[in-house]
Parts: sequence; structure tokens; C-alpha cells
Amino acid sequence: MKISSAAKAFVAALAAGAATAATAVQDGAFTTGETVTTVLAILGALGITYAVPNRQPDRATPGQGL
Repeated sequence: MKISSAAKAFVAALAAGAATAATAVQDGAFTTGETVTTVLAILGALGITYAVPNRQPDRATPGQGL
């Protein structure tokens, strides 16, 4: 199964944003600082995950036989 870099980056950004937002609203308010932190988490996860290339599969993948 091959997953594109853009799809992988989108899922990582969604997970980072959801985790940060869920933590931020624990006190019942969503402040400006928490908004900035959430946006930076989304952009950071998106950028870093998109920049790191997918690993190329080995020629002899375990479990696939030769």
C-alpha cells in the first residue's frame, strides 16, 4: 500500500491540531495564545511530515517471500 506524502502530511496535521485543540479547551475557554499554539502545531506537523520523504521499500520485504 502506497500513501502519498500529501495525504500523510494532512493526517498528521489533523491529528496535531485535534490534540492541541482538545487540550486547549479543557479549561472551558480558547484564548488567543491557545489559538496561535494550535495553528503552529498544525503548520509544524504539516511541514515536517511533508518534508520527510517516504522510505523506499526493501527488495526483500519480510513476509513476502522470495
